[in-house]
Amino acid sequence: MDFEKYIISDEATIIDALKKLNTLSGGSSMTLFVTDADGKVLGTLTDGDVRRSLISGAVLETSVTEVMHRDFVALRGERVDVAEIRRLRAGKVTLVPRLDNEGRIVCLYDFSVQNSLLPVDAVLMAGGKGERLRPLTLDTPKPLLKLGGKCIIDYNVEALARNGVTKINVTTNYLAEQIEEHFSKPVAGVQVKCVKEPCRLGTIGSLTLIDDYENGTVLLMNSDLFTTVNFEEMYLMHIESGADVTVAVTPYVVSVPYGVLVSNDDGDVVGLEEKPAYSYYANAGIYMIKREKLGSIPRGEYYDATDFLESVIADGGKVRQFPINGIWIDIGSPTDFRHAEDLLQLKN
Repeated sequence: MDFEKYIISDEATIIDALKKLNTLSGGSSMTLFVTDADGKVLGTLTDGDVRRSLISGAVLETSVTEVMHRDFVALRGERVDVAEIRRLRAGKVTLVPRLDNEGRIVCLYDFSVQNSLLPVDAVLMAGGKGERLRPLTLDTPKPLLKLGGKCIIDYNVEALARNGVTKINVTTNYLAEQIEEHFSKPVAGVQVKCVKEPCRLGTIGSLTLIDDYENGTVLLMNSDLFTTVNFEEMYLMHIESGADVTVAVTPYVVSVPYGVLVSNDDGDVVGLEEKPAYSYYANAGIYMIKREKLGSIPRGEYYDATDFLESVIADGGKVRQFPINGIWIDIGSPTDFRHAEDLLQLKN
């Protein structure tokens, strides 16, 4: 966000601060950062600080340096500590600057509107034909079908952007030119890059087409999901567990409409369950992967995520599951599409 309007000189007075605060939008943004002539941040000043100082005897001509807070919260350096950001939000600290080595602001984050700053590269798979949704997908790729007036894929791009993800690739195949045109302009402030498959590469093979990964973690997901998965929690679990791959999963219940006999190894019936229900975790099509593991994906070949997971496990790698606590809909059929539309209406 533009931080210049939040900066005030250390030579300013309380009346100058009041005038500048009056130009801000309110809420968590009612904070000024006091800087010296070199741009180094010396402290912070809020409208509440000004009111309390006047009550305590300060005058409008009092210097802002006399009433500012010198002990302020800031992010420093290039390394992102997601757990620290989560603690800041929990402590209701929302407007947080990132400082360079000299203490100057390089960017400013408002965590009342932005969830996190995840150091991940995201890849959204958008190459499928969406055959079960025909005729809707005869002339429109499934990710560009609209829910509540917005393309399905844009909900996911916006969710990633709210979590600070700015490196987003979309892999395309079917009606690729429409998706490329859609992303010719930024979405949610992010310039999304499209990468076209030369042939069908399965649900993970297209990761090999991208050669400019920047982060140690790659987030791969289907572009046609409608979900409220908590990307920050998933990332923290992935990192803290030391997993090579973390797979988001969703509960799936199988109900048997008959009485089921329970028997022992000898074939003797020892009990009866009437119309039991069994709960499992199903693959939700969202993965966080250690970047170095991508080297095991064969290039130019059809390769599914299930093949990749089996390979990682066979090589002794660590695969963790992350249960989604919220909405998850794989929009693969007209019924799924209507369900997502109904949920949007309820939310709005």
